[in-house]
Amino acid sequence: MSVAARLRAGVAALARRAEIRLPALTRQRRPEPLPILLHRRRIYIVPTGFGLLFATMLLVMLLGALNYNNNAALLLTCLLAATVVNSMYGAFRALNGLRLDAIAAGSAPAGQPLPVTLNFSAAGRPHRGLAVSADGTGSAFTVDRDGVGRATLMLPTARRGWMPLPPLKLHSTWPFGLFRAWSWLRPPVALLVHARAEIATGMPPAPDPAGVHATPTGGDSDDSAGLREYLAGDPPRRIAWKASAHHDDLRVRQSERTRDDAEWRLDWHALHGIDAEQRIARLAHWVNEAQAARVRWSLILPEVTLGPDRGDAHWHACQRALALLP
Repeated sequence: MSVAARLRAGVAALARRAEIRLPALTRQRRPEPLPILLHRRRIYIVPTGFGLLFATMLLVMLLGALNYNNNAALLLTCLLAATVVNSMYGAFRALNGLRLDAIAAGSAPAGQPLPVTLNFSAAGRPHRGLAVSADGTGSAFTVDRDGVGRATLMLPTARRGWMPLPPLKLHSTWPFGLFRAWSWLRPPVALLVHARAEIATGMPPAPDPAGVHATPTGGDSDDSAGLREYLAGDPPRRIAWKASAHHDDLRVRQSERTRDDAEWRLDWHALHGIDAEQRIARLAHWVNEAQAARVRWSLILPEVTLGPDRGDAHWHACQRALALLP
């Protein structure tokens, strides 16, 4: 066995021993169900760089006070040393008794940050100066007098589908920044990352049923059958530019058919000449477009058909189905 292989084996054995003896010290802590309570056996404290500098200054002050027999300087040194002890105790108390109760994830396509909200609680007293970090991103938060705290992480994503929640590092340098207290949390939570939607430029429009984008009745009138106010996500081709010039906001043409009659069929089998990932991206874009247009739509996939329906619940179900396609 080579020296490098022996070194790697030794490091792995040391990591396994540390995991057994000190599981809270390493990020490889085994997953544990919610809620997760922090207590004294899983909180670790080390001095910060500023704390080491402060300790060096105290040592110099102590030597000078003893050398010159200066009682005032000796008293000041003792008072500052007491501050150091209180700082270490304060950092420990900032984490002790915290509990991670729930985790709520938002929605985001692959390549975009995924918002994840962590709900903390504590009984008896507020906790200040807290921070949580994971996968290169972090968020500061406090637990108020009501015992409730919330932190939001924007986790980076790379691909669609299930993404395990990375280990969470909960830490604090409160109150004076002389010590850093930390603990690792690893709840068994998987986050769903949506499929990345295809860019609209150059792609064909969504399968629009006849009459949905027909020329509206009433010309450029402002009645409910003709024009309405622009909503985010409305296709640019439906903006009535001439009529919008007479108003303070944009106006969009209404169709002759009511939206209750409109139905889009987004069919996986109708897409030819492109690979599976491009089909998923195009269908994801059409689902977003149908949701913005507030029409009913059906999503037809190889093994499941969703809809026809509309609304946020249907949108989430379609995005979930697309994200979990093999």
